[in-house]
Parts: sequence; structure tokens; C-alpha cells
Amino acid sequence: MKPEKEPPTYTVRRIHLEKTEQLDTLAHACGEVYTNTVVSFWRTVRKKGIWLKPKHMMRWINSEQLHAHTADACVQSFFASLASWRERRKADPTAHPPRRRKWYFRIEYKQSAMKLTEGKLSLSNGRGNDPLVPDWRDVLPQTLIIRWTGFCDEAIGTYLHYGPVEATGEKIAGVDLGEIHMAVSHDGEHTHIVNGRYLRSKRQYRNKIQAKLGAKIDLKKKGSKRRNKLVKAKKKMLKKLEHQINDIEHKQTTHLISTLHRDGVQIVVIGDVRDIRQDMDVGRPVNQKLHQWSFGSVRFKLTYKAQRQGMQVALQEERYTSRTCPACGHRKKSSPKGRNYVCQECGYKGHRDGVGAMNIRYKYHGDFAVPHVVGAMAPPTGMRFRPHTRVARHAGLGTFLPEQREATGL
Repeated sequence: MKPEKEPPTYTVRRIHLEKTEQLDTLAHACGEVYTNTVVSFWRTVRKKGIWLKPKHMMRWINSEQLHAHTADACVQSFFASLASWRERRKADPTAHPPRRRKWYFRIEYKQSAMKLTEGKLSLSNGRGNDPLVPDWRDVLPQTLIIRWTGFCDEAIGTYLHYGPVEATGEKIAGVDLGEIHMAVSHDGEHTHIVNGRYLRSKRQYRNKIQAKLGAKIDLKKKGSKRRNKLVKAKKKMLKKLEHQINDIEHKQTTHLISTLHRDGVQIVVIGDVRDIRQDMDVGRPVNQKLHQWSFGSVRFKLTYKAQRQGMQVALQEERYTSRTCPACGHRKKSSPKGRNYVCQECGYKGHRDGVGAMNIRYKYHGDFAVPHVVGAMAPPTGMRFRPHTRVARHAGLGTFLPEQREATGL
């Protein structure tokens, strides 16, 4: 038997583009190709009873304004939606197939339509049409998609890599998960704090929306139009907040893993807090925060993103890590108050979550609560959420492969 090939790993690079008449024209042309595909496909099914294949539609549908492969990508997008519908209707008989027409549609370029020259990416269009030339500081991507985000045009370049990725360093980093600070890491030299207050505010806003709309819904008669309208509005708002929360977690965890990879971390040790909610009652407000703390989702994202960079991931039981002094090993009777840790025995001072990450790392080594020669903790590096930061912008160049970084000269 032939050995199975490992699935490819991929990274993406996103940049914002200014809205121009050329982009608007190309997006409209892609919408026309997609609409013609939808109309022609279902008209053939209805009148002839024939389900055409992608290769037939790609020969039939084209556009003078688009590159041939860009037009083919619009057709392939329809058939990808069709395949998704066929799979979904096995579990949901009420699922609807793709039938909607599109006035605008995303613009997809394949590598055959791209050329990179001195930081400029030339994207070919139809014969006689000017190419689209955005700035591009990285190597040539495998594919490039330009779409409208609701605020601006965004170009998404995808890079594929086959085979295992090996980490470049030998460091071990401890990661302490928290409700206020999403994650804090310490690798023996640097401490990085992923600020989670924006994520916390989104959860608090979600609770207010649930309470406010839930109270209004309870006053309406079941089955009435007003009640159904409120229920629909509540589901829509909660779905939007869920997407925003997931977006924040993705961007922050990507930033942290990229930074650790750049600093030469080989093993990521994450504190295990899966049992923190058991037999704990610390009052209604704190209980609500603990039960809405998405540490499992953050741990999952950190794990697969670290493994994709070739780093190993381990879970470590973290009992007493926030109470124990990393310098002298003295343990406090209760958790320190506030965000700063001060040891009453030796006078050591440091950030509370940074001390926790440091002790998680010591526990993994097997020398927890043993006196160490630890100097004053350097000021931790904060990682705040930036809405326009994407998976692999300038701050996340560590997500690219070493040969790609060398090729860009960064």
C-alpha cells in the first residue's frame, strides 16, 4: 500500500485595498458570470432534465472583462455550493440549493494570472483590459481572492505547504489561560500578555442583549408577528456577536503563536483548567463569568495553530501556580489580589498572570516551588486586539515558512 500523503498546511496574507472603479467593474463582471451560471444550470435542469458538470459550464460561460481562470473560479464556486447543499440535505431535507443571483461576487485569481515584480502584484484580466496592480510585500501566493467586507475591499492570498513544518528554536513556553487576560506566555526570557478585555466586553454586551430582548419576548403572545419578529432579531444579533467573539479569539491566538514561533519556542505548555468550574460557587456574577469563559475554544485554537508551525503542545496541571513565588518557592494561603504579585518572603514582584505562566513552565520541567535565581520580571509585552489585524499581516510574519520570509527579505 502506498503511504497516504499528509494534508497540506496553509497560511494566508490579507491586505486592505481602496475601493476603485476598476474593482467595482471586476466584481460586477464576476457577479454576471455567477448569475449566468445559476440561471443556465437550473434552466437546463428544468427543461432538459440534465445536470451539467463544471467542465460544461466553464466552456459555456465566460466574460470579456475577466481572465479565463477567474471566470472559471466563479463557475466552480457555484458547483462547490451545490455539492455543499447535497451533503447538507442528507441531515436537513429543508435545505435550499444555491439559486440566488449576484450583482457583485468575489474576484478570484489563480497563480496562472498573477505575476510579482518588485513588490507589485500584477493580476491579469480579460484581453484588452488593464491588470489590477496592488502592493504585495510577500512571495507569490497560490490563489488570491478579493472580496468586499462591508467596510472595504480585502485581498486574501493563500500559501500552501506540503510536508511537516519544523520549529526553528528549542525554547519551552508556559501559557496561563485567564478570563481577564485571554492568555499569558513566558518562555524564560519574555512575557507576552494577550489582552482579553475587549472579548470580555463582547460577552457582557451579549448578556445584556439576551436579558433585554428576552424580557420583551416574554411580554408578547406566542405565535404573534411581533414576538416572531423579536425572536428573529434576537437570533440575528446573537449570531453576529458569536462571530465577533470567534474573530477576536482567532486574531489574538494567531498573534501569540506567531510571536512564540518568531522567538524560537519549540514546546508550548498550556495550563489545564478544565476542572475549574467543578464544585465552585463564588457568587452569581463571578460564576457567570467562569461559565462563559471560553478557555476550551482558546486552548483548541492555540493547539492547532502551534502544531501547524511545527511546535509541540502539552497540557500541564496548574494548581497553586498563581500563589507560588517563582524565586523562593513560598506559597501564599490565598490567591493574590489585583493583577500584581508580591512575595512577602523575598520581595519578588511580577505580573500575577506572568508568574502563573512562569510556574507552569517550571512544573513542566519538574522543578516547581524550588528556589530559582530569578531577577525582576521585565515589563510584559501586551497584545491588544486590533480590528483590522488579520491572520498574517506584518505582526504575524512568523506564520510564514522560513523560506518565504527569506524570499521577502523580512
